Amino acid sequence: MSKYLRDTPKKFLFLQSHPSLFGRQVIKYLRESDVDCSIINLSLSDWGYRIGLRADNYWGTLANWPDYLRTYLKKKQITDLVYYADQRPYHRIAYKISRELKINTFSYEFGYLRPDWITLERGAMGPFSHFPNKPALIRKLASDLDQNLPGEHYPYTFFSEAFNEVAYNFVPALFPVFFPFYQRDRYYHPFRDYPSYIPRLLTTRFRETNARLTIQDLKRRKASYFVVPMQMQNDYQVRNHAGYLHLSEMVEEIISSFVRSSPTDQHLVFKVHPLDNSIEQWPKVIRQTAERYQCQSRVIVIDGGNLVELFRHSKGVVLLNSTSGLQALQQGIPVKVLGISVYDVDGMTCQNPLDQFWKKPTPPDRPLVNDFVRLLAASIQVKGNFFSARGRRVAVPEFARRLVEGDVNSHGAFVEMPPRLEKARQLGVRIPADSYWRTEESEAYRGGRIVKTNTT
Repeated sequence: MSKYLRDTPKKFLFLQSHPSLFGRQVIKYLRESDVDCSIINLSLSDWGYRIGLRADNYWGTLANWPDYLRTYLKKKQITDLVYYADQRPYHRIAYKISRELKINTFSYEFGYLRPDWITLERGAMGPFSHFPNKPALIRKLASDLDQNLPGEHYPYTFFSEAFNEVAYNFVPALFPVFFPFYQRDRYYHPFRDYPSYIPRLLTTRFRETNARLTIQDLKRRKASYFVVPMQMQNDYQVRNHAGYLHLSEMVEEIISSFVRSSPTDQHLVFKVHPLDNSIEQWPKVIRQTAERYQCQSRVIVIDGGNLVELFRHSKGVVLLNSTSGLQALQQGIPVKVLGISVYDVDGMTCQNPLDQFWKKPTPPDRPLVNDFVRLLAASIQVKGNFFSARGRRVAVPEFARRLVEGDVNSHGAFVEMPPRLEKARQLGVRIPADSYWRTEESEAYRGGRIVKTNTT
């Protein structure tokens, strides 16, 4: 058991939650079970989603947040800290301070498994995830686990997701007076971000039809192609867990490698993320890049369509770190990861350079993938979702149980030193200067190199 999990009575502090009723219901469930829960609201939306729950409001600046939080944690004798999205600026600081004070931290996000799963990890995610990545250890830990995963689905509407997302981010921008120093972490300002979806909504049927016809044509011609699922530029997986400053750099790398190394009869199919806001104009960027490399006839861009069907007939998938890569692996499709992802495991994904992947896309080891998925589900995935009432009814009790019992990263799925950190450094992933991880020798990875730090 990690030195940061103790058998003392737990006192939880909840920071920012997912923009839905999920966080509120978890706190209510815990309090009704006589678990000590504190709340700090950082924005008007935090307050709104947790209205009626006993909470403290932080109205100070981000610069003063460390001192406030350190004092708060000590005064309240907090033992466990819980937040949604570990890369938010307030949460990065909270993680650093929690490590100094030997306080357990738990971060949650959308599930690595889809649909209807929630990720709950000890410590952090991405390059800082403690989930194992050695095939032998994964196989060993999964050997006694149930072979079957829960198959229930809890559908919800696009409106439910969109309304919560827009409301959560629009409200603080519309009414900044209530939390005047709150520092938004959005890549785009809400006033630019959300209106940009209007043209996409109006063209949904047209885009979906074109994508479906393109996929059908590829199948009819039995075309040989690779798939590149695009992610959103504002995604933390892109901003903080990749060695690129902008996704256009990834597009350039993929196309240049494809032209240089792939057989001339192969095609490259880029699929725009279904929730992309069109600000980056990916179809235009991708086509212009293809024109520069004189491969326009071999590069295809679709903005819609069924990704599973597109994967099924492909030779392989190249991506940054999207969870869709795990879906491809479960289908037995070769995958090359260009960033840092929890499923980037030797034997599952291609570990060779991208230039070699086009020539020899090796399929994943299916038994290893199955073991990985079972261990993932048992240790850091909670069945259910954020948006549907049925999904929350299933998820909330199990989520709360794991927090109270310290049953997160269970079944031995916790490696003390984050096993992906060294690869992240090699890829040039920007490790935060507030020292997301310090070794026992008090060294921190910063900007692709190791820098000595002073302990306090």
